[in-house]
Amino acid sequence: MGFLNALFGRTKPVKPDLDQLFGVPSAALTLQAATGFLPTGLGSVCFAAVEGGAFAEVQSQVRALLDADTERGGIPVEASRDDYGYSWLLARHTPDELPDLVNDLHAVNSELEANGFGPQLLCSIVAFRDAEGRSLGLVYLYKRGTFYPMCKLPGQEKRNNALEIEISNLLRNDLRIESDLSRWFPVWGAPGLED
Repeated sequence: MGFLNALFGRTKPVKPDLDQLFGVPSAALTLQAATGFLPTGLGSVCFAAVEGGAFAEVQSQVRALLDADTERGGIPVEASRDDYGYSWLLARHTPDELPDLVNDLHAVNSELEANGFGPQLLCSIVAFRDAEGRSLGLVYLYKRGTFYPMCKLPGQEKRNNALEIEISNLLRNDLRIESDLSRWFPVWGAPGLED
């Protein structure tokens, strides 16, 4: 079967690897040193919500997990729905708590995956900003197990493609970068990336 797959150009899909998220703090150091982008402390997870009690229960468990530290001054997670009908959970931390933010994003993905809702997961985003006010999201594609940068021009629904390519080349040693540029989808309106 391997020969026929090679002959017809078929490849096996990349499997999700949530542990790739733990590479983000290292990538953040590289970003800061080379480009001046700093973490904002914001990160979000996008998923396609499904109807039914089981999904509602898991979503409730995830929110309770992330809100567990609110009694000690933590900020509650924010839930929203975008114009396309996708659900978002936004986690907030201080910019110097990037490892904690990554742990939260990993926990959301893991909980949904463990309860059989992995196919509903779309992406996770960790937000950065530079001194010029430019916005950068490191987008983790759940179904591909890869990252790509999305650089939004300030105040516009327009991307800075040259900067995205520069950052993807810069982070190749820190993160598994998505090689198929057609999968670098814009995520307009993503919580945490807006001005």
